[in-house]
Amino acid sequence: MGNGIRQDVLAERVYEDIKAMVMDHGIAPGARVGIDALARRLDVSATPVREALARLESDGLVVKRPNAGYRATDLLDPDGVRDLFEMRLLLEPQAASLAAENADGAHLQRLRAIVEEMRGHPETGENYAVYHRFALLDQEFHDTLARAANRPLLADAVNRLHAHLHLFRLTSAPGAAGPTIQEHEQILDAVARRNPEQAAEAMTTHLRSSRVRHRPEAPSRQTQTRARTS
Repeated sequence: MGNGIRQDVLAERVYEDIKAMVMDHGIAPGARVGIDALARRLDVSATPVREALARLESDGLVVKRPNAGYRATDLLDPDGVRDLFEMRLLLEPQAASLAAENADGAHLQRLRAIVEEMRGHPETGENYAVYHRFALLDQEFHDTLARAANRPLLADAVNRLHAHLHLFRLTSAPGAAGPTIQEHEQILDAVARRNPEQAAEAMTTHLRSSRVRHRPEAPSRQTQTRARTS
């Protein structure tokens, strides 16, 4: 049993180490990800590296190419970010509205606990090692809220959209933590008061504000097309 626990700890460490490299562009977007090279760099065998890359493929951070190994996924460009937030704005206000009607005590307790823990991470930092816990809590808040809506297909769709947020691979925007926590509190307050309209409105405001805070700087597809044809 002890050996199994050690292997689990090692697997988790390797996963987080490689994830940090991808998120912080230590492995550049689109770059090949070599299993043997990573194993040497991390001083581990190839097995936990393969396991980590399989998890990162599920996260959407690497892709496996037939007979060519893994590469880091490309970043979302501004058009992709726009599309992602448009989908979130279609789904998540409705999820918040339904959560206000259907959330049970356990859901509300967990949402409060998440917000409280986020207050303990007010500095989101400039690299993944610093901001990843805040980002995980942020995603858990939205996913828990969607589950509280008591609509499994809606919750699954929201969760799948959140998986794409990794494709930002941006550091958390300076000063984003405070507004994010405040907006989550407003959503939670509306849900706890069983006010579907206010819950939907608070979620809409939050997503629009988040979209502005995390605006990527890469050129859009339209801009890139004009540049190639000019």
